Amino acid sequence: MATTTAKKTTSKSSSSAGSAGNKRRTARGGAGAELTPEQNAERGFTASESLSENLQKVLVDLIELSLQGKQAHWNVVGRNFRDTHLQLDEIIEAARDFADTVAERMRSLHALPDGRSDEVAQTTTLPEFPQGEIATTEVVDLMTERLDAVATTCRDVHDDVDEEDPTSADILHAILERVEQLSWMVSAENRTPQR
Repeated sequence: MATTTAKKTTSKSSSSAGSAGNKRRTARGGAGAELTPEQNAERGFTASESLSENLQKVLVDLIELSLQGKQAHWNVVGRNFRDTHLQLDEIIEAARDFADTVAERMRSLHALPDGRSDEVAQTTTLPEFPQGEIATTEVVDLMTERLDAVATTCRDVHDDVDEEDPTSADILHAILERVEQLSWMVSAENRTPQR
């Protein structure tokens, strides 16, 4: 019976551990499959550390874009509310789909995508999104800035990615095409015709 009590105490203290200022429990698992080295060997093209890091940069920005899009979606108010609300859904869907595509591409190259919230918050290039209700006109400007930031990240890593893996660069092309289209469409909400 003493052994059971000791195990419970150990379990409780380890489950309350976490990073400073974070009330989350420390992650368990992730040790991988228990196979022989031959059975568990990765095969095919393997991404270099540089390629993995570049794709990771794009991944975290896409995840953050989807999260900030949802934050805006829930809290937007004002003129053209419905149009802005629906347009945010388009941004969120595109960001989620592309994040999944990038993460799965990383796995197919034997790289390990990291989409954990702490990692995303610490490494994204997107600025923090404001809390509370926010006017449609401000949401338009903020989301345009964030779409442009994702495009900048894709362009910053593009040449290095293309040099090592043109297939991954093709994914960046698709992301750029859609993100820059969305930026144009969103920003048009606040523009006036040039005379």
